[in-house]
Amino acid sequence: MYQLFFRLVFRHMDPERAHHLAFGWIRLAARVPGLRTFVAALLAPRHRALRTEAFGLRMHGPFGLAAGFDKNAVGIDGMAMVGFDHVEIGTVTAQPQPGNPKKRLFRLVADRALINRMGFNNEGSAAVAARLAARGAGRPAFRTTVGVNIGKTKVAPEAEAVADYVTSTERLAGHADYLVVNVSSPNTPGLRNLQAADQLRPLLSAVREAADRTVPGRRVPLLVKIAPDLADEDVDAVADLAVELGLDGIIATNTTIARDGLASGPELTAETGGLSGAPLRTRSLEVLRRLYARVGDRITLVGVGGIETADDAWERILAGATLVQGYSGFIYAGPFWSRRIHRGLAARLAASPYATLADAIGAEARTAGEAHKADKENS
Repeated sequence: MYQLFFRLVFRHMDPERAHHLAFGWIRLAARVPGLRTFVAALLAPRHRALRTEAFGLRMHGPFGLAAGFDKNAVGIDGMAMVGFDHVEIGTVTAQPQPGNPKKRLFRLVADRALINRMGFNNEGSAAVAARLAARGAGRPAFRTTVGVNIGKTKVAPEAEAVADYVTSTERLAGHADYLVVNVSSPNTPGLRNLQAADQLRPLLSAVREAADRTVPGRRVPLLVKIAPDLADEDVDAVADLAVELGLDGIIATNTTIARDGLASGPELTAETGGLSGAPLRTRSLEVLRRLYARVGDRITLVGVGGIETADDAWERILAGATLVQGYSGFIYAGPFWSRRIHRGLAARLAASPYATLADAIGAEARTAGEAHKADKENS
């Protein structure tokens, strides 16, 4: 049904307008007690075997909503209602900003992909903090893990980037189950320069200190989100830095500026911005595998990029991801997407040799390591 609706309606509608329309329907349904209970029972059935713990937080499962869908924390209950085990809001900047001029979101239907150059359009960290505080003080319709993704305000000079992130941290850390430093969007000039270890170290250290100072009674888990376009040696450098600083996690990966092997025509592929969706799958998985080989279980890894099916999610878990996230797949698969992912994961776990989901994390690397050791012993 959704596929037919997508072909007849959404496909012919401006992507950003379609997003706001669909998101509005989800938020509206989540405000109606009887309706939201029915929708959650239909779209978000729980599987006990998928219960997950990551950086000290317990979740119903490993599958969450990536940042970018709910930039202003206006639909957390709605996204939990449709089946996401955690919701990462943002990216939020210290100052409100409108983002880049429209048109800035494009569907590559032939590739099951999106290109966006939104430019961190959001209401600013003060407004988002107030909204999260109000939600926390009330009775949320659904209790779910809420991550807060923060980025640099576009008008903030690179030399003032640390102070800009610290401002957002001071406002938002107390309302976040976990905090993500986004230095990997291609749509804010100079942002990706902050991924270099010499720039990233003082930034992450300052955010960690600000979070600890702002929330003295609780350690707020801190993660960094990196780009798939990093060279392998730079991925290694970020991994080493994360271990050195005692980071809680790395999210791999953000969108890519690459356009290799796309089926869509040049009228779409020539658009600037970050590419997400199915074409990102291979590189995102490569980065995840490289990170796990470097850090093992010392740091929690979150796999995102090109996840469309339960097989994709299961592959990330075997490669070392404790959590997986999606966004673009939701646009193409529709409201039953999370349900299918969860059912598929539960089935794959039941058919696997692993007693728990935690046992499956990184199993691919462990198996390869054991095989390599056996080869050496037999040689």
